[in-house]
Amino acid sequence: MPVTLKDFYADWCGPCKTQDPILEELEEDYPDVAFEKVNVDEQQEVANEYQVRSLPTLVVENDDGIVERFVGVTQRDDIETALSQAGA
Repeated sequence: MPVTLKDFYADWCGPCKTQDPILEELEEDYPDVAFEKVNVDEQQEVANEYQVRSLPTLVVENDDGIVERFVGVTQRDDIETALSQAGA
């Protein structure tokens, strides 16, 4: 079952820049997970669909839907737990 991590961010968002290195490490360690960056300024319709109100927001999902949602800078351990729950 494919697992996706959507990273909702904006170029002007300081905390988003803090989140980036954590996600880059995870992307290397989880080659089977699809990592998608969603710029909320350019893709407002996607942000609205996922009801993103604060940045950064991370959404972990699989075929069953959203497994976990994180708002704010999220630590690697928490993201890894969500990825394993999703089947990664």
